[in-house]
This record gives sequence, C-alpha cells and structure tokens, in this order.
Amino acid sequence: MVGASLPVARVSRWWLSAAVAGIALGVLTNLAQGWLPGSFNQIANSGALWSVPAFAAGAVVAEKTAVRASALVGLCTTIGLVVGYYGYAELGRSGMGSLAWPLVWLVMAVVSGPLFGVAGAWWRRGHTTLRRVVGLAALAGVFGMEAILAAWALHYEGQAWGCAALLVLVPLTMARRHKERALTLLTALVFSPIAYGVVELPLQHLSP
Repeated sequence: MVGASLPVARVSRWWLSAAVAGIALGVLTNLAQGWLPGSFNQIANSGALWSVPAFAAGAVVAEKTAVRASALVGLCTTIGLVVGYYGYAELGRSGMGSLAWPLVWLVMAVVSGPLFGVAGAWWRRGHTTLRRVVGLAALAGVFGMEAILAAWALHYEGQAWGCAALLVLVPLTMARRHKERALTLLTALVFSPIAYGVVELPLQHLSP
C-alpha cells in the first residue's frame, strides 16, 4: 500500500529523472566507444554496462516506494540509454543507419529495464535472503555473460578478464554478509551461461 499512497508527482519526477539520466548515459557510451582503445571500446556498448543504471535506479527508488516503481524507473533508464545512444549516432555522427538494430535494442530495453530495476530493489530492500541474492546475482551474472561473450565469441581477452573480475567483485563487495556473498557468487555463476544462451546466442544469429 506504500506505492498506492505515493504522490503521483513524486513518481513522475523519478521516472523523468531516470529517462534523462539514461539519455545522457546513452550519449556518453556512444562517445566512449571512440575514446577507449582497441577491443575495450566494446565495453561502452555492452549489455552488462547498460544494465547497471537500471539496477542503480531501481535500488535508489526502492527505499521510498513499491517495487513496481523500481521496475518503471528501470524501464525509463534503459529506454533513455537506447534513445541517447542512437540519437547521438544520428545527430552527432554519420547516422544510425538501419532502424533495425535500434528497434532490437529498444525491445531488449523494454525487457531488461524492469528486470534490473526490480533486481536493484530486491538487493536494496529485499526482506529475504533469496531476494537479495537473486537481485544481486542478476547484476553479477550479466557480467559473467559478457565474459563468456568476450572470451568465446569475440576473443577479447582483456575484456573477458575484466568482466570476469566484475562477476566476482559484485557479490564480494555488495552482498551484506559472508553467506550471502557465497550464495550470490554461486547463483551468478549459474545465471551467466543461461543468460548467454538466452540473450547473446540469439543476438549473434540475428541480422537485421
């Protein structure tokens, strides 16, 4: 009932702020692709990195309202990322080209944004160990997915090791106690190949 009594203006402010922040970060990741050397420029365009703002936004909102608001700000953040990234590509670079890939990533944003928004809420205010572990493992696992992609498909050794390190560091530094750290890491190790098979493999065979 907390969410039901929350002023509409406050909810609107949160989702609007999330959308604006997402647009700004989308522009920044586009720029960072030109700044980072070699294969590391792919990090700026990785699905794992784009999941972090949605997770963070969901965690921030979780302290003040219902979990569904975290899902909403997560959605607004990821949609903003897509709009900012491809908007800058169109207006600040040589154009985004075909609309197919922006539409693909927009669909991905609609799915991943609420999921990671809720994951952030579960990590921040989850009342059970299961929710806190699953929420944080989702974030760690997406970096594990990127590590598999970088090592197996792209052969980017440096990026693979960097994402693998984050897979381990996220549970170790963000979980509340030793038991939860171990459970989160184990869960993330399970999530990583599942996410790779469900998300990355279809994308690799997609030719919009």
